[in-house]
Amino acid sequence: MIEELRQRLRALQKSTGLAPGAAEAVVPFGIEALDAVLGGGLARGALHEIAAPGEAHLAAATGFALGLAASARNLLWIAEDMALTENGAPYGPGLDLFTLAPERLLTAAVAHKRDLLWAMEEALRCRALGAVIGELRGGALDPVAVRRLSLAAAASGALALLLRAQPADDASTAATRWIVGAAPSTEQTPFGPGAPRFAIELVRNRRGPLGSWILEWRDQDERFILATPAQPVAAPPRHRPHQKVA
Repeated sequence: MIEELRQRLRALQKSTGLAPGAAEAVVPFGIEALDAVLGGGLARGALHEIAAPGEAHLAAATGFALGLAASARNLLWIAEDMALTENGAPYGPGLDLFTLAPERLLTAAVAHKRDLLWAMEEALRCRALGAVIGELRGGALDPVAVRRLSLAAAASGALALLLRAQPADDASTAATRWIVGAAPSTEQTPFGPGAPRFAIELVRNRRGPLGSWILEWRDQDERFILATPAQPVAAPPRHRPHQKVA
């Protein structure tokens, strides 16, 4: 069954122009170093996994997923009941930060992981949706179900994002796998911290190269940019014993 699904996925990639090298089928970051690693940008019509390095960084991983999906005309967010209980529902002002109008967002809640994977697959087959996010609490995934997600995304050209609370080491057909945590903001405004920053690490890439970057979300351009290095801080003086008075 898995081999049959692989063959179907290859055929769909060719027929929809989503085979490697199809520059028109990507979402570019607009960051030369990052787009070069990804072959032009994040592949549409493909599954991508985004995980936080730990519970404390889940908000950052969620923000990164929203930034990737912000260009989609309509977005469906599916979450497990436990994820909603522990992490809460999407927050309106936070969505505004990523230029996602409420009328473009649909939300759904499911009781079990298998229901979430099924709902994602069905949603990806709907051409009215540009992106689907599935928020999971953790644990290994059924490889056949994940393969079916890849097939459904390839068939519709939609962006499929699996958001996980912790990094996973299970087998996956995802085009990319990211670990995303919060990075400190170097700017301070009268209203609090400056622009949000993300420490991202690309740990799986079907195109080959891996890497890590610090990104910043810039409201003016409504996109990620490479964060400028923080100004160096002078090192504290070394301890010197008091000189003896002659």
